[in-house]
Amino acid sequence: MRSIVVLSGLAALVAAVSATHLWAAPVASVANIAPPATAFLPQPPFAAPRQIVFFGRVKSLTRSGSRFVMRVDPGVVLTGVTANRAAVEDKVIAPGEVVPNDGYVRDEGHRLLSYLVPRTAHVTVITNPGTGPRATPISVAELAQIVKGRNPNKRPLFEPNNGFWIRVAGDRTLALDQQYSP
Repeated sequence: MRSIVVLSGLAALVAAVSATHLWAAPVASVANIAPPATAFLPQPPFAAPRQIVFFGRVKSLTRSGSRFVMRVDPGVVLTGVTANRAAVEDKVIAPGEVVPNDGYVRDEGHRLLSYLVPRTAHVTVITNPGTGPRATPISVAELAQIVKGRNPNKRPLFEPNNGFWIRVAGDRTLALDQQYSP
């Protein structure tokens, strides 16, 4: 009798957990496309987020078959008191000084990470066509050339070496948006 009560309790617990967002699955689109296989993976706080956005400097972007492989040096973008204290600790500014433009990127070690980049990933770079800086969409292939120091489309690049906000899902890059820096 006790095992039946325990099993009943376990069944109720499984039903309750299934009804929560612990195992959330996205709703299929109007076109009745099945959700991706990852839809039934655990969600935060029980697992890592499906997507992560971080700041980094793209060191290389090389074609590998139908996609690219990116090597990126991640950094932490800091502002305000946090930026000033970190810059003093890193001996970039003297105590009492402030970082320019209220921003400082702390790079802990220049260790590179590798991410796959589909040819169709979203990419923007900052250009200055004479009317002021703007985000300009480009292809991953063009970004690969820019990272190599080339400018195949002769764009008026604002700061070609500025870092990017990089959005990834696992090891796959979804978007790269260059950070404006005055």
